[in-house]
Amino acid sequence: MYAVEVRDHIMIAHSLKGELFGPGQKLHGATFVVDVAFFAERLVPENVVVDIARVHEALKAILGPLNYANLDELPDLKGQVTTTEFLSRYIFDQMAEAVRGGGFGPGSENVRKIRVTLHESHVARAWYEAEITGA
Repeated sequence: MYAVEVRDHIMIAHSLKGELFGPGQKLHGATFVVDVAFFAERLVPENVVVDIARVHEALKAILGPLNYANLDELPDLKGQVTTTEFLSRYIFDQMAEAVRGGGFGPGSENVRKIRVTLHESHVARAWYEAEITGA
């Protein structure tokens, strides 16, 4: 299996509702390093999985509305508990849609799986990984 991975980061504010989150229930900030990996069983004739520049631009566009935002106030996330796990799935869904639409150029049709990893710190990370259906 081949893979291409791109990286960016976001700085967010949010609060995590519920007893489980203790002090995290208060408004607080977080900086996430975001890695997105695209997996394919074969390369296109140009010997790539996908165009790295295109996937990096897509990642920047997806992260843009989240960066320096209070997630509690974003309409798309209203009422959600925006844990690291939740945010990795949220980013995955948008990346998967771009793959299905062929938005990454040659190779999009070969992508079978995506993994989105959010690094909360040097000691903790979470990810969402799944097969791409309808690609």
